[in-house]
Amino acid sequence: MEALAAKKRILILGGGFAGAYTALHLEKQLASASDFEIMLLSRENFVLFTPMLHEVAGADVSVTDIVQPLRKMLRRTRVGIGEVEAIDLARKRVRVRHSGLGRSFDFAYDQLVLALGTVTNFYHTPGLEEHALTMKTLGDAILVRNRVIDALELADNQLNETERKTTLTVVVAGAGFAGIETAGAVNDFLRDGMKFYPNLKGNNPQVVVADPGDHILPELGISLGHYAQERLGRRGVEIRLKTKVAGYDGKEVALDDGTKIATHMLIWTAGVTPTALLSTLPCAKQRGRIVANDCLQVPDWPGVWALGDCALVPDPLNPGKFYPPTAQHAIRQAAVLANNIVAALRGQAPQPFKFKIIGLLATIGRRHGVAEIFGWQFSGIIAWWLWRAIYLSKLPGLQKKVRVALDWTLDLIFSKDLVQVPTLRSPTLSEAGDSSTVSANEHGKLKNQIGDTTS
Repeated sequence: MEALAAKKRILILGGGFAGAYTALHLEKQLASASDFEIMLLSRENFVLFTPMLHEVAGADVSVTDIVQPLRKMLRRTRVGIGEVEAIDLARKRVRVRHSGLGRSFDFAYDQLVLALGTVTNFYHTPGLEEHALTMKTLGDAILVRNRVIDALELADNQLNETERKTTLTVVVAGAGFAGIETAGAVNDFLRDGMKFYPNLKGNNPQVVVADPGDHILPELGISLGHYAQERLGRRGVEIRLKTKVAGYDGKEVALDDGTKIATHMLIWTAGVTPTALLSTLPCAKQRGRIVANDCLQVPDWPGVWALGDCALVPDPLNPGKFYPPTAQHAIRQAAVLANNIVAALRGQAPQPFKFKIIGLLATIGRRHGVAEIFGWQFSGIIAWWLWRAIYLSKLPGLQKKVRVALDWTLDLIFSKDLVQVPTLRSPTLSEAGDSSTVSANEHGKLKNQIGDTTS
């Protein structure tokens, strides 16, 4: 323990792309160094491959196939699971609490990496916090999947056509990548699943996307946005542009043009914000994000670094602008940051982060997609195939790659899996024992005896 305490600690806050890949690169850089400790603190014990969240919601891949356990990914990093409660930059200490341990722990550091990501922002829109679903975490995707199946089960047993239509209506707020990919996946899931519900024959689900912009997928440009909108329209997805969600009471979505849409499911993908913890830090911030320099350092705080969605990193190719919060930027920032930390520890000068985006891709349902790679635009099944090929190659872990590839292969052959993922305990009962009550032990013996007899 004394030897461990003498080590210089690099403390990474956040287990997403930015934090996990920083630790991974540091492991490689410091493989032969015994006087350093890499420690990563995260709320979850896995890295979530967020570009495939809609694949879980749409039952295209299994629930755990898009997550990589941090302890499998990072073999030489000390991983801690808990909620970061406070960061003291002056004393170089971080306080963390794990709900199951009942108390907080303080960790000192020599180098600190801020990679805390973002959380969903409802912008004080009435009713959203109480009733809206989100698509930010694995739990969100599981909940959306369960709710879609719930909608099919409920609608199949409803006699009132108006209520049935309401049950089969889904509103998605936001027409960026998350919103459009979610809308496409949910729409396909509903339509493909309905053939297994005899009372829904002749009914059509209604998926509506609301966004204040002029076209969907603005990052990909107007032409691909129009193609995606036209293709989604063919599949029954309604796009409402220049429209904001003004409120939701669990029964009706109110739009800012006065329109109301009856639905039991609103999926919000229209905004994120950095965690409130960052607002307590005495360093420069803009719109809640930590302002870093081009070397990913936090100015005026030596040994403190920031990257990923929670940081604003200047883009030298676009003066006055910052790099967008995407996974491909976070992963590449992590490599540069690891190099810079090692350089700083060795008394060398850090290098600036420079990166020109390679491309952007999105799936729009029913084996169609849109993509722009190195300036070339693709659409249709080619873009969909590129999306799958590229993201499969980026998925952490060979085991996960194989599992997702198998899921996708089976998806080409078989229908979608309509199994819900239970998140509640099974029913229990506590009552006085009597002659009619069979104990669990006796039940097990009886089961074995039956098995022996039938064999």
